[in-house]
Amino acid sequence: MTTSTRSASADKQNPGQLNSVQLNIVTLVNMERATANRSLGDAMYMMDNSVGGSGQGTRQLETVCKQGQVLNWIIRPIDMERRLDGTWPPMPKINNIVILDTELGDEEDVAERKLFTELKIYGMPDRMRSPLTPVYYYWAGTVLSTAKPGLYRYRLVIELEQEGTKEKLYLNTVDHPALRVIEV
Repeated sequence: MTTSTRSASADKQNPGQLNSVQLNIVTLVNMERATANRSLGDAMYMMDNSVGGSGQGTRQLETVCKQGQVLNWIIRPIDMERRLDGTWPPMPKINNIVILDTELGDEEDVAERKLFTELKIYGMPDRMRSPLTPVYYYWAGTVLSTAKPGLYRYRLVIELEQEGTKEKLYLNTVDHPALRVIEV
C-alpha cells in the first residue's frame, strides 16, 4: 500500500472509531439512605476504568474519554443480595443523562450541543435473578467523533424503586460528575 493510498483510506475512516475500548462508569447507590433522605448526597459513589481520571469513589468523578469512544453508565444498589424472606432489594435506574452548559458559568443550564449518540437504556435486570449473574441497569452512548475536546459536566437523573410501594422516586445528582474529552 502506498503512502497516498494509506492516506486516502485513513481519510475515509471515522477517526472516532480508532479507539475501540469501552469505558465503564459505575454508580453505586445506597438505596436506603437515598430514599430516606430523598437525596443522592452521601448515598452515591462513582468510579470508572478510564486512565487519568479523578474522583474515584466520589460523586465528582471525572472520566477521561476520547472522541468516538463508547461509554457505559452502569448503576446498581450497594446491597445486591437476596434477602432472607426471598425478596430482592430495590433497584436504581438511570432515567436520563443531561450534559450541562458550563461555558455560561451556570452548571444548571442544559447544553444545546449534543456530546454523544445515545443508545439509552441498553440493558435491564432479568426477571429471574441468579446468584451467579450480576443484575443492574445500564445506559450506553458513543462520544461524537466531532465533539470538541474539553470538560463536560453532566447530571444523572436517577429513578429509585422504593420499599413497600410502587411509587418511584426521581433524584438528580447535585455534585456533577464530568467527562473530559480528549482528541483522538
